Amino acid sequence: MNATAPVFAGLALLLAGPVPALLSAGSWPYRTPRAALVLWQAVALAAVLSAFGSGLAIASLLLVPGPNGRPTTSPTREIRALGLPLWLAYVIVFALTLMVGGRLIYMVIRVGIHTRRRRTRHRILVDLLDQGGELTSTAHRFNGGRQSGDGWAHRAADIRVLAAAEPIAYCLPGLRRRVVLSQGTFTNLSESELTAIVSHERSHLRARHDLVLEAFTAAHEAFPRFVRSKSALDSVKLLIELLADDSAIKVTGPTPLARALVACSNSTAPQGAMAVGGPTTLIRIQRLSGPLGDLRIASAAYLVAAAILVVPTLAVAIPWLVELKRLFRV
Repeated sequence: MNATAPVFAGLALLLAGPVPALLSAGSWPYRTPRAALVLWQAVALAAVLSAFGSGLAIASLLLVPGPNGRPTTSPTREIRALGLPLWLAYVIVFALTLMVGGRLIYMVIRVGIHTRRRRTRHRILVDLLDQGGELTSTAHRFNGGRQSGDGWAHRAADIRVLAAAEPIAYCLPGLRRRVVLSQGTFTNLSESELTAIVSHERSHLRARHDLVLEAFTAAHEAFPRFVRSKSALDSVKLLIELLADDSAIKVTGPTPLARALVACSNSTAPQGAMAVGGPTTLIRIQRLSGPLGDLRIASAAYLVAAAILVVPTLAVAIPWLVELKRLFRV
């Protein structure tokens, strides 16, 4: 049992810092974004569980079980049994674990509330600024007097159009989701390119990629600055864009999507929304020119993700549970 706490603490530190930095350095996730995202989620979950496991293991050590397995909670007895340096180390690590747990709960609530408030305000704004009355004539001119087969002249209920000359495209997730486009998107993109952009944004909405981002943002903020790595959050942001790109490719193919990404590369979005452009646009365009998908890499990533969650649990959690049962035995 004495080894349980440091093993859990070491796993938490490893999975919160060095492992994300190592994973983000590779280019293989570009070919298998779904498997890579599963691996990232396994790493993040294992880091959180390891941190909690370390704290619980230390708490059981600080109780100093007596001969009958029942805890003795007197600090003086704890210090005599463990020694002052080790007792102080345990107390500090336990306090850090409580801080991480408290911050994680706080950040999940804070990120969720603030994000939804911003989205609600912006959704109201785009509904007010929507150029819906002008879209039919714009789409009619864009299609040379013909109605688009995708029905752009009679747009879907989730589409909102802003009066801006530059190409802009982003989505607002949530129960009342929106795909926001600009007039410049219609005038600068071909029909297939426009279809690719909308398919990309709707993929975000269907898969609820915003919830994945919220979870990783909360986990990132929960760990202390000297431990956490921003690599995980940045990599997940890229991976969900790659997943949305793959969904668009199934509809239009890679060429229309690549052209649309170039046209909308400077597209920005308010906080809480997901824009089609951004700093990763060049990487995404370059990816479209190469092979996509690799079954062997994907299978390996899934196996590693399972191992990251299962192996530490079997090796560390089960002995701890056995000791906990003995500790509180009547």
